[in-house]
Amino acid sequence: MPVLPSALWPQSLNWLWRCLLCACLFLSLPVLAQSAAQPPPLMLAHIWRSNLPLQDYWVSEKLDGVRGYWNGRQLISRGGQVITAPSWFTQGWPATPMDGELWAGHGHFSHAQATTAQIQPSDTAWRRMQFMVFDLPAAPGSFDQRLPQLKQTVDKIKQPWVQIVAQQKLSSEAQLQALLNQVVKDGGEGLMLHKGSAPYRSGRSDDLLKLKPFDDAEAKVIGYKPGRGQWLGMTGALIVQSPQGLQFALGTGLSAEQRKNPPPLGSWVTYRYQGLHEKSGLPRFARFMRVRDEPGFQPEAITP
Repeated sequence: MPVLPSALWPQSLNWLWRCLLCACLFLSLPVLAQSAAQPPPLMLAHIWRSNLPLQDYWVSEKLDGVRGYWNGRQLISRGGQVITAPSWFTQGWPATPMDGELWAGHGHFSHAQATTAQIQPSDTAWRRMQFMVFDLPAAPGSFDQRLPQLKQTVDKIKQPWVQIVAQQKLSSEAQLQALLNQVVKDGGEGLMLHKGSAPYRSGRSDDLLKLKPFDDAEAKVIGYKPGRGQWLGMTGALIVQSPQGLQFALGTGLSAEQRKNPPPLGSWVTYRYQGLHEKSGLPRFARFMRVRDEPGFQPEAITP
């Protein structure tokens, strides 16, 4: 076997290093392309309060999907990641921005999350997706004025997987609660309320409100508590940390499979809770819901 002369070792090592560097850059290209966008200037929601004038708001179902912002060229996630959909899915969409939810139907959030996270989109997976449009960010005027334009825009697209989110007016808190109960019974998450007189403006305000039968938030998995009894040898609870640094155990709601194969360290999970403890700020009756894995997901801190 021939031996490389020692005088050529530095050149050979330099060549090998360059090859490895090029290979790493090549392999990272899909990831770089996936995160090439800036977070879109989205309108975000506060929590509904019963002292607000209900007659000023349009009410719609809060869809349990992945927020999708069409900037006129491509779909962008709430966190600024490019959502790679098949070309047929967005073919013929207008150059004007559209704000909506990439939705796979009631009870199928995990499918929506996994599908929108794909770098190489699967036609089969995207055939189950819908783009549910609820606003036109670049359109002038109030939400009352944008609604007819929104309907015209969606009608022109003429694709069954692009639908407008139905809006309605309610006259009493009793009607609002009844609608919430029906939506939840049908498998929905809650309600959204758009102020009719409001322009589209980014950030969180009372122009957009949400109403759900429970609170929810996100926390990062930082450890595990061993199981006991029937869960011996498995995960008894996740040790999680909230965005503001509070740590607590999250065990209720984990399935047997999740206890055998818990969410990895560093992953974000969603939990539901019933208010916060006044002194500690920790969530009361926290219950695991699901893993958050959609593109560019950014958690928010909750405050007492």
